[in-house]
Amino acid sequence: MDSFGFYLRLFGAVLVGILFSFHGFCYSDQAPNYTFVQQATSAPDVSYYDYIIVGGGTAGCPLAATLSSNYKVLLLERGGSPYGNPNITNLSSFGAALSDLSNTSPSQRFISEDGVINARARVLGGGSCLNAGFYTRASTNYVRAVGWDGKLVNESYQWVEKMVAFEPPMLGWQSAVRDGLLEVGVLPNNGFTFDHINGTKVGGSIFDRDGHRHTAADLLHYANPKGLTVLLHATVHRILFRTKGKPKPVAHGVIFRDASGVKHKAYLNKGSRNEIIISAGALGSPQILMLSGVGPADHLRSHNITVLVDHPLVGQAMSDNPMNAIYVPSPVDVETSLIQVVGITEFGSYIEAASGRNFAANNEAQGNFGMFSPQTGQLSTVPPKQRTAEAIAKAVEAMNGLDSRVFRGGFILEKIMGPLSTGHLELQNRNPNANPIVTFNYFKEPEDLQRCVNGVKTIQKVVESNAFSKFRYPFLSLKTLINMTAGFPVNLLPKHDNTSTSLEQFCKDTVMTIWHYHGGCQVGMVVDHDYKVLGIDALRVIDGSTFNYSPGTNPQATVMMLGRYMGIKIMDERITSDGFANTKL
Repeated sequence: MDSFGFYLRLFGAVLVGILFSFHGFCYSDQAPNYTFVQQATSAPDVSYYDYIIVGGGTAGCPLAATLSSNYKVLLLERGGSPYGNPNITNLSSFGAALSDLSNTSPSQRFISEDGVINARARVLGGGSCLNAGFYTRASTNYVRAVGWDGKLVNESYQWVEKMVAFEPPMLGWQSAVRDGLLEVGVLPNNGFTFDHINGTKVGGSIFDRDGHRHTAADLLHYANPKGLTVLLHATVHRILFRTKGKPKPVAHGVIFRDASGVKHKAYLNKGSRNEIIISAGALGSPQILMLSGVGPADHLRSHNITVLVDHPLVGQAMSDNPMNAIYVPSPVDVETSLIQVVGITEFGSYIEAASGRNFAANNEAQGNFGMFSPQTGQLSTVPPKQRTAEAIAKAVEAMNGLDSRVFRGGFILEKIMGPLSTGHLELQNRNPNANPIVTFNYFKEPEDLQRCVNGVKTIQKVVESNAFSKFRYPFLSLKTLINMTAGFPVNLLPKHDNTSTSLEQFCKDTVMTIWHYHGGCQVGMVVDHDYKVLGIDALRVIDGSTFNYSPGTNPQATVMMLGRYMGIKIMDERITSDGFANTKL
């Protein structure tokens, strides 16, 4: 960018800083005074904007906040507000939102064709409102491979981190896991860092020291209130295109419905640089493209959808990083903690841990460990295809009948890097509120399965380390712990003709999600390197659906960064092409 563009961007940043200071943000679990956030029922029948962003999630919020500094932006979110909901805000209530199966829940459950129970966000702030909070950047190799501008990437991460990232308190369990990883050779010791570096580190958290969650919705504090409109419970049904006299379709509006089912239309203002941006996530973005006539032609026709562009790769290359965990009961009390430490191994598996009493299903003991509780679908007592509603109910009943001391301990887990295995996504029907049909093909590639086995072996070494000895019963072998985990809480392995279960079979039988699924609109397949949809003008996709593989050990930092990063890139493009006279400060 030339010097003129640099100073203009600097001026814009200062202006946003002034607006931000008047906005009066402070760290609190109270709802912020976002004057630009409204229910979609209050929207006019027809409205006009410079940018329309579909999806107010982990990427959509920072993207909207950034673009609002210079332009009139509409952000459409199909869910509600995260503020005032203690199941989102408080670390002690982690898992409650994931186990809420109501139509108003911020979490919408889906089950992949693999049989693994999963969840997608339905709330302003997206997955950052539901996850375990771990904050870590992508590696420098990832940034180079994607082709991002490293300097702007660092600036964008820093912009995010000033608002939502914290150093977690390191207490007994997490410290023992860290020291155990170092003892068994997951080196070097990288201390506390947001950076993704081989070895063992303490990462960041979006939970502050008071246990309050800070989400992508908090990044809207950076927004220019005069430039942004956020509509809640606004479900987009399809993108509108101009085709007459055009060499290729041009996106120019959207149709959405409010909570009462009333239809609204929002259009782009006249201007060759105005755009619609889809940021609806790895399930939502390919789904919206297909509902709008952009996708595999035969599949669209099977749902009586008029084909606008035959785009066979929309919905392809879907991946979900498999997670497997070992439950370790403790002879002493442990702190309640979510993911804070990670061992980044050379063989492609990430070792992490969580702890506390909160594994049970009752109100007193559920809390945090919805991450590993049947209420949230994380049921490893039976193989994936057998995780029925009846199986979940049976596990919940068994857990409710156990003494709370049974749940004193924690889980050490491993997550596969990448992964290499991929699947695909298809429409179930034409209802935008319905889940699409998705297959992830866990462990289809042998290397993924081997990484899981190596990860479980590393967990064994950590449990047996001197550093971790305080938190284990010396008479419990790895085989016993595997039996306890695979049958937790009833201590029964999935049956395999009474033979001992191999680690390969353990990985397959106990696979769970860590909610890091991605793909469906990948760069080079569906969008170009500027995230513009191939074969269509004025339409981009900016979110995790564009990732070829999951960045870092947890993607949320990079998804938030990408929203900010692309907001700056888009404004820089306009400054270069339009000049000062056409910018709106």
